Amino acid sequence: MNSPRVRVGIDVGGTFTDAVAVDASTLGLLGQVKVPTSHHHEDGVAHGIVDALDRLLAQVGCAPEEVAFLAHGTTQATNALLEGDVATVGLVGIGTGPGAALTRRLAALGRLQLTPGKRFPLHYAHVDDPSDAARVRAAVEELRGRGAEVLVASEPFSVDLAEGEQEVVAAARPYGMPTTAAHEITSLYGLHKRTRTAAVNAAILPKMLATADLVDSSITKAGVTAPLMVMRCDGGVMSLDEMRRRPLLTVLSGPAAGVAGALMQERVSEGVFLETGGTSTDISVIRRGKVAVRHATVLGKGSYLSALDVRTVGVGGGSMVRIGSGGKGVGAGLGKGLGKGPGKGGLTLGKGVGKGSGGGSGGRRVTAVGPRSAHIAGLPYACFATLEDLRDARLVTVSPMEGDPPDHAVLDAAGGRYALTMTCAANALGRVREGDFARCDPAVARAALEPLAAELGTDVAGAAAQVLDAGAAPVREVVDTMIRDYRLDRDAVVLVGGGGGAAAVTPHLAAGSGLEGRIAEHAEVISPIGVALALVREQIERIIPGATQEQILGVRNEAESAVVAQGAEASGVEVEVTVDPQTSTVRAVATGATELRTQDRAHRADAGERLRTAAASLKAEPDAVRVLAETDAHTVYGTESRRRFLRGTRHPVRVVDADGVVRLHAPDARIETTTVAQAPEQLARLVRESTSYGDGGVRAPALRLLLGSRIADLSGVLEAQPLLALARSELRARHADDPVVAVVEVRT
Repeated sequence: MNSPRVRVGIDVGGTFTDAVAVDASTLGLLGQVKVPTSHHHEDGVAHGIVDALDRLLAQVGCAPEEVAFLAHGTTQATNALLEGDVATVGLVGIGTGPGAALTRRLAALGRLQLTPGKRFPLHYAHVDDPSDAARVRAAVEELRGRGAEVLVASEPFSVDLAEGEQEVVAAARPYGMPTTAAHEITSLYGLHKRTRTAAVNAAILPKMLATADLVDSSITKAGVTAPLMVMRCDGGVMSLDEMRRRPLLTVLSGPAAGVAGALMQERVSEGVFLETGGTSTDISVIRRGKVAVRHATVLGKGSYLSALDVRTVGVGGGSMVRIGSGGKGVGAGLGKGLGKGPGKGGLTLGKGVGKGSGGGSGGRRVTAVGPRSAHIAGLPYACFATLEDLRDARLVTVSPMEGDPPDHAVLDAAGGRYALTMTCAANALGRVREGDFARCDPAVARAALEPLAAELGTDVAGAAAQVLDAGAAPVREVVDTMIRDYRLDRDAVVLVGGGGGAAAVTPHLAAGSGLEGRIAEHAEVISPIGVALALVREQIERIIPGATQEQILGVRNEAESAVVAQGAEASGVEVEVTVDPQTSTVRAVATGATELRTQDRAHRADAGERLRTAAASLKAEPDAVRVLAETDAHTVYGTESRRRFLRGTRHPVRVVDADGVVRLHAPDARIETTTVAQAPEQLARLVRESTSYGDGGVRAPALRLLLGSRIADLSGVLEAQPLLALARSELRARHADDPVVAVVEVRT
């Protein structure tokens, strides 16, 4: 029997289920299949998952036992909440005296709007003393009689004293109903938010448990021995058992799969990921090599669900063109330049030159693109027709759907009615590379835009530019906002496009914004690739006022143990710890692969290639860039730049891995090399010398350590002693003479 060699990712969408096979060593794509999502099969979506897996393994010639990793992402939880298809929740509130008043108010959760015209199905019962088993049973029976299918137990301060909730769960267990204690879902304070999060989690439990059981048994019957993982909404994966406990973590996991693909396949360290479909573009951020997450809004209220920060714009590859009269053309700042350069995953888009093509004053112009798409309107794209189909084409404006404005431009031609879309314009302007999913015959695309160009009083290139300017403008606004919100280093930001419609948005946006951009390799299946490459992830949060270094290390170790328990290889686990002094929140995020990844890549960058990559990222000439430190896995490059309007010099740094990919950037950093044996003393000195003092208090520097193949990020800790304690924990179990490179940034 061959050793396991294939990683499989399956993305269950609303219409199709996509599956990919990735080589576990090279991480190269081996095969991909698409099957209809089996919503109406007796086994539900599990049937489509197994169908896709069988076809995929046959395509790549792989036996089931050769699968080293298998994970799937699903929109089922998201769809259940959007469609209101959830179980009725029975909430058992616990407390006496003032505590009882707090918990009784939780009955108001039943007034939350689930969908338009439908309230969240929740019934409330109260228990004064959770140790009174008879009273608990009476409350459970009362809730069952009112239609409850699942139970939640909630008590004030249960994150510190969980016994009351645990007693209710134990007393309810004989009734056979799925039961959740609120403190098991999140350990953060805030009774209403914690209970609301637990109640929504419980509402989707029955549906998700049934699906989990079907998928698990089906995969086992298929002969796959690798444990089944499930995509989370924060860009990682979790074990099936963890999904059974917290299915809410799969909500919004669709966009998370795409950004995981950009992070793992495209190796982006600082950038914006744009996943474009036919109707919309999901925009998310990668900062310092990590996806940006925040607590999500669920049912219109805040929650403790940590999910990808994704912002959606109603512009996609199928978005329809809208035209009107008068005014100046949109997008005057969006350029038309297109260049080639070194970049992973195909075409790299250069910085824009020139300005967008606006319509003439007082004439017809493109006023907007979308949000209506050709798919929803039931119209084919004009650019995917034939020249014969477009014979005698005449431009008319229509209302594609009832209630739409009558300003949507379509073609009535020999072959019927066709929509003019972003994809048509991108092909006409040469933005879509050969072999791209959205590529069409450029001659057909230009023919499709000729009637529009005549109406606008310009040529085909000018008309195409107007369309792309109008579509890119709202996307650019969100991208600029996210760059500001997350304080990304604009000099290092790269735009990465994914999804089948990526070529309709990302190239033109990159050309006009002055940012580097590229289309991800295999962009149309970037989501299942992200599922296949995702790491096991767990986040532990605790509110600990005045947290000691022992308490911080305890949270860190809890996160590490959690991912190991879910199947991550212990020696490869990385943990990032953040301490927020304003909220007293200690947060540890642990990630790890289910097997030691001994990558055998076909290409390793030589010293010259790594230097050129670093110089390009630093916006400097190669002869102005120096090697500051080296390990077996990374090379640290730096240069100098004068500060504007200020005295002094900055020392920007880039850390480049053996594949020639920038893994870490710092706008102004100090680099020191030491060994594991000497590191504790050297790091203490570095932290002491780099600590800043000001009105905001004393702040330790942002510290990152290059250790073997890892970059240990300790930048989330602001106090010196906990920072050094975490550094010592990272050095543990390493040889005394192993090299350690410290990247130190003084906080301003």
